[in-house]
Amino acid sequence: MNDIENKVILIVGLGMIGGSIARGLKKAKPERRIIACDKDTKALQHAVDDGVVSESGELATLCPQADIIILAVPPLTVCELLPEVLKCMSPNAIITDVASVKSHIFTSGQQFSEEALANFVPAHPIAGSEQSGYSAAIDDLFEQRNVILTPHAGNSTDSVATINALWRELGANVLGMTRVRHDEVLAATSHLPHLLAYAIVDVLLKQEQSEDIFRYAAGGFADFSRLASSDAKMWSDIFVANSAAVEKVLDDYIQSLLDFKQAIQKQEHGKLEESFGAAKQARENFISQHFKPKKQEEMTSNQLSFSVQPDGQVAGTIRVAGDKSISHRSIILASIANGITRVTGFLEGEDALNTVAAFREMGVTIVGPENGELTIYGVGKRGLQAPRRPLYMGNSGTAMRLLAGLLAAQSFDSELTGDESLMERPMNRVAEPLRSMGGNIVTGDAGTPPLKIRGSKLNGCTYEMPIASAQVKSCLLLAGLYAEGETKILEPAPCRDHTERMLQGFGYSVSVDAQEGSSAVSGGADLQATEIDVPADISSAAFFLVAAAITPGSDLTLQHVGVNPTRIGIINLLRDMGADIESSNERLVGGEPVADLRVRYQPLKGIVIAEDQIPLAIDEFPVLFVAAACAEGETLLRGAEELRVKESDRIDAMAQGLEKLGVAVETYQDGIKITGGQIDGGAVDSFGDHRIAMAFAVAGLRSESSIDIANCANVATSFPNFVELATEVGMRISTSK
Repeated sequence: MNDIENKVILIVGLGMIGGSIARGLKKAKPERRIIACDKDTKALQHAVDDGVVSESGELATLCPQADIIILAVPPLTVCELLPEVLKCMSPNAIITDVASVKSHIFTSGQQFSEEALANFVPAHPIAGSEQSGYSAAIDDLFEQRNVILTPHAGNSTDSVATINALWRELGANVLGMTRVRHDEVLAATSHLPHLLAYAIVDVLLKQEQSEDIFRYAAGGFADFSRLASSDAKMWSDIFVANSAAVEKVLDDYIQSLLDFKQAIQKQEHGKLEESFGAAKQARENFISQHFKPKKQEEMTSNQLSFSVQPDGQVAGTIRVAGDKSISHRSIILASIANGITRVTGFLEGEDALNTVAAFREMGVTIVGPENGELTIYGVGKRGLQAPRRPLYMGNSGTAMRLLAGLLAAQSFDSELTGDESLMERPMNRVAEPLRSMGGNIVTGDAGTPPLKIRGSKLNGCTYEMPIASAQVKSCLLLAGLYAEGETKILEPAPCRDHTERMLQGFGYSVSVDAQEGSSAVSGGADLQATEIDVPADISSAAFFLVAAAITPGSDLTLQHVGVNPTRIGIINLLRDMGADIESSNERLVGGEPVADLRVRYQPLKGIVIAEDQIPLAIDEFPVLFVAAACAEGETLLRGAEELRVKESDRIDAMAQGLEKLGVAVETYQDGIKITGGQIDGGAVDSFGDHRIAMAFAVAGLRSESSIDIANCANVATSFPNFVELATEVGMRISTSK
């Protein structure tokens, strides 16, 4: 745990931001010692008189006393002050700033390197107003506001954790970005709007009879031009420091203005209305999502539909999204490891991003994701902080069940919630064995979320799973990392072993006995940071495997697909049905086997699905049912009652849809029988289940007419670019709201 309670904090610059930091920290801990320096002696005296600042004076005098030094000054002034601060500071002190530009500190021509600035952790609070000066400072300015940390390669996990803890104490939500990405984003979202406000006032000021113009200006002008009241010195600094990024976005804006000018000259009413309407909708979506709090489960509306036309093609070479299961686990284990973990290939779907958000809420600094890349500053097994609000898991049963095991052993209480679908899924399958270890978990009346977890001391156990479940096994293994003694899980059939493999990748000993069907860990050891390359998700690849297998003339290659032996049921079953699937370029990446898969069309035949393949293909059955509908003869699945408690009742959801499309089906409590034949067109409902939606999209390749699929927005939870990739390979798919 990173404790900043007893640290002496020096604030350089007592303007509105610096003053608000001082007021907020003093409010959080009144006895805290805060010292300050500023050229404005009146502001310093005001802060001393308020009891916010304990001592004021010159930088050279105060700097050696400080444990944390906050440079609350404009961007160019940060560069001017750093040499003096580095010369005067205590060797163990940590420096941070609040400037809205970061890259200029490290660019060529500056005297600073990442090594020289090992104790400097850049930060930028996205908060403030057009007012300035200490008199505008308030103690709650940063509550529920975002603060972006842009740590660099020279930073240690301890220094980053200290600055994270400081902003958490001020009530902020701590995000992470690379400094280049930060400057690009802020150029578009903050710097450009300020420049436009200054420009519009400047344009009107230079008009003839400008006083008359201002006299008749209405509230809209006052609202738009409000930013022009911001501090001129600070904003001049910002535009000079971030000139390259601002110039790029300004060029785009100028081109947009020229396009509007041309449309106005030509009196193109329709074009103007279309552009204005799109902008209006985009702004309303932004305001609704970020400035009008609502229940999180309502944030993702299912009012998105797919429409698939028949006679599409399937050909080419693609790489599907990163593996969701491995993406979740990479965040969980990296967060509790010692050191800095770098992840590539991360799935930027809603479920995995909710896991990122959960660990950020528990005090972990995570930079990214940017193009599938993440950097996680691990806090160690005992370094997680108590969440300040319920942790929202979206649509992910994996995340909720795995975190239940981890959180059961912490020193704080927590609560896990999710969207409407997740809140109906069974959680006693993890709650009961955790209770047997000494965990204190309260579920809803029906054994469903929310999960209210009281941190407890756990004891190891031996648990025999009644049903093979990687989620239950992983939950208990994570709890076992903290438990006294050994925790052993016995599985009735092989299920995913990503957790065991990744734990070993983090240097943690895991005992696996394939003959006994057991996995075991002992508590007490630590995890060490590593590098993780997330392979393409075989569950996502499955939709394209089936698409190519059922479409005459297809020839598709899927690259870098994870082919973990506990996940290849879909490949085994398709091959049993006669599919032509060729594996090549097989290799190990970070302990996980990967390969390129080439699929060419070949007629399929119905099969009886072997029960030992069910755990290996549990998430892929919806699209396998589509393959069965295209196969000759009957396909029979029994022993798969687990499918009824997924994001939807997948047996019932697929049966309803297939029947509407003219496919003969017979259902059982634990399975389904599908008779292959013609697939008609029609309208089906995915019931908000991402895998059902994508499965019926694949069915459209062989349908007699178009298939319309309702409630498809949750596809974004696991496969955000599904439609783009489907279009790329030749499927005729479109979306509508």
